[in-house]
Parts: sequence; structure tokens; C-alpha cells
Amino acid sequence: MRTTKIEWTERTWNPVTGCTKISSGCEHCYAEVMARRLCAMGNHKYQNGFKSTTHADDLFEPLRWKTPSTIFVCSMSDLFHKDVPFEFIDKVIDVIKMTSRHNYQILTKRADRMAEYFASREIPKNVWVGVTVESQATIFRLDYLRNLKATVKFISCEPLLEDLGKLNLTGIDWIIVGGESGTQARPMKEEWILNIKEQADVKHIPFFFKQWGTWGSDGIKRNKKSNGKLLQGQVVQNMPIVKHLL
Repeated sequence: MRTTKIEWTERTWNPVTGCTKISSGCEHCYAEVMARRLCAMGNHKYQNGFKSTTHADDLFEPLRWKTPSTIFVCSMSDLFHKDVPFEFIDKVIDVIKMTSRHNYQILTKRADRMAEYFASREIPKNVWVGVTVESQATIFRLDYLRNLKATVKFISCEPLLEDLGKLNLTGIDWIIVGGESGTQARPMKEEWILNIKEQADVKHIPFFFKQWGTWGSDGIKRNKKSNGKLLQGQVVQNMPIVKHLL
């Protein structure tokens, strides 16, 4: 059952909300805009606006979802934000272990803290771990990710802000690419996308092109729905093949 517009997942679960900017990809954060809107509407969960906030009352939400689902953890925050105690992350992981029928996607820009956390803890088999790589300055996050022992290790190049050049994709199982949306969105060029896709194809890594965003493939700014998600005339939205760890 899909309950989110994010095409590479089926549900979202937000035991943490709010964040702070850490790199160029955060500049026009969609979650920050949405959180402020929800706060203004009187939504109690966002009474702190976009300040990092844990929500113990929401920890057990996945237990109520009986249909096996792919769940994006913390779409409105970063689970590994410095203000989220490891003790609270332990509780999130405990719920994940209790609901083995679901697959959980954890995406972070704080790759170093994620690696620190999992250095002394096992990653559950139903967890996919990923890092955002939106610019050359953030490629280092791959080095924290590739050595983790996870069922799926993925990278999200969204918003893709420049050509990433040659990437070391050793140990990577899935790649997502997408353009930025919103009135202040920065353009994305087709050659940047194809550079990543070609490297993924060589390594037989599933590639998922989410959308063009506010700027189309022709370099014209318009509604993101109008720009669509075609890459060279095709929808390219491949999902990872889940492997079983020994």
C-alpha cells in the first residue's frame, strides 16, 4: 500500500522530525518548508518547527501496518542528526527488528555518525542504508557507507547539483538520481545523470531516475510535473535486488 508520493518507497515513518543544514543539498530543503507549513497549521508534531525533535509516541507505528511494506525512515529529518541520542536510535532499531515483514530505508547525510553507530551494532537484515551524494564535496560519504554490512547499500544523488566525475561504486547496490524542485531550484544537466548511470550500468547496479524537478531536460524552468521523469525518452526506475547476508 503506497501512502507517499516518494516513488522509491511505499510508506514513510517519522519518529524524528526536524534537522539542520549540513551541505549544499540542504539549501532548499523540502522538509523544512513542509514542517513550517504544518507548524503554522497547528500540527502538534511540528510545534517545534524544524528543530530536531524525537517522537517516542510514534515509535510503534509500523507495528500497526500489517501489509509488508518498504518504509523510508525519517523523511522529515535525519535519523543520525547529532541531536538524536544513540539511545533513541536503539529504540528505532528495536521496532525495525520487531517488524521483519517490512523493509526499512535509512538515508543520511551524516555518514560518519551512522558508521559510528553501527560500528558496535548489527544492521538488521531488513534495513537498507544509504547516503546522499549531491556534489563532489560529499562523495566522501561513500567511504563510510561501503564497508557497512547491510542487505542493501544505496546512494541518493538528489538534488544532483553538479557532475560527480568518476565514482568508486564498490559495495553499492542501488543509485537514485533526481533534480531539485521549488521556486529556487538549481538546474541539473542530462550529462551529469548519464555519467552516473553509465558507471552504474558497468557495475550492474540498479539505477532509479526519480524526476527532473523544476528544470527540464531542455534547460527550461517549469512545473516539475510537466518536466516529468523521462531519461532519454524512457522511464528508468530500477529497484535493488535484495540479497541475503551470510
